[in-house]
Amino acid sequence: MRLARLFLLLAVLAAPVLAADVSIVRLLPSYRTTASFQRLSEFFTGRENPGKETMLRSQAADRAGYYWFLRVENKGTAFAEATFELQVITSASPDPRTFTFRTPVPHGKQVFNVGVTGSDWPTAGDEPVAWKLVVRSTAGELVSAQSFLWSKPAAK
Repeated sequence: MRLARLFLLLAVLAAPVLAADVSIVRLLPSYRTTASFQRLSEFFTGRENPGKETMLRSQAADRAGYYWFLRVENKGTAFAEATFELQVITSASPDPRTFTFRTPVPHGKQVFNVGVTGSDWPTAGDEPVAWKLVVRSTAGELVSAQSFLWSKPAAK
């Protein structure tokens, strides 16, 4: 009986994280200018200060672009490396462009700014036609979100 309990305990501890452990609490897509990221400390130091937010940019040197502001809650264990895969369709082309970012996903709540920046984004006035964002770990998909137009409605 003790051996069975030990195996059960080990199986529970070794089980991959459940998708329900990671959730998107808030997701706000919008265009952001370079100035919208500037804080007072940057005025004095000359260096960007992201605070407690994680910045993920398709072109690290360019801040201006279209961002998906994500507040992620991870009730399970932290992930040393996760992959954020963003697929975007713009008015420039009907084919989706894929942007991949790697970053840790800690236990608890974390804010991520996932941005398509610089020449990767057409212009300030453009909006995405459709998009899909998937967060994965080595164990598989953790959480995903997509725009209404990303998938076709089911045939009746």
